[in-house]
Amino acid sequence: MMPNHKDEIEKLSTAMKEAKSKRAYERYQAIYLHLQGYTKGEIATIIGRSKKTIYNYIHAYAQRGLDGLEMKYSPGAPRRLTPEQEKELALIIEHQLPVDVGFEAKYNWTLAIIAELIQQKWGPTYTLRGTSDILHRLGLSYTKPTYTLANADEEKQKEF
Repeated sequence: MMPNHKDEIEKLSTAMKEAKSKRAYERYQAIYLHLQGYTKGEIATIIGRSKKTIYNYIHAYAQRGLDGLEMKYSPGAPRRLTPEQEKELALIIEHQLPVDVGFEAKYNWTLAIIAELIQQKWGPTYTLRGTSDILHRLGLSYTKPTYTLANADEEKQKEF
């Protein structure tokens, strides 16, 4: 090990201890192992990433030091529904039941029904997670329906 690596290894050790996420820790760990003489293949095996990913981490570190390993915000995939379509979807969910828009005998919105509605009406297919993300973005929360008994005796309920 070369003497100038010692300071870098110490900095990386500190960065690993202070890492705010598993992914940040992993990046620091990759460089830490690299500076200790491990091969890209060994590092890839140890942290469970591809050699290409390890190469990218090392390259970023070589270019910009620890700053090169900083996580950048990932905005995700581009939206597949226009803002107008999203607004229309929100209005449908808020003011109609699935049965009103052609889903036979369905009286509660589910992620699966909403995903199917989106596909039928506008084309894009969404996973349940993707559908949930749209609802969250529209300020709608997804909860399981609960049932109340129409003929419940309030006094007995209080006692219960």
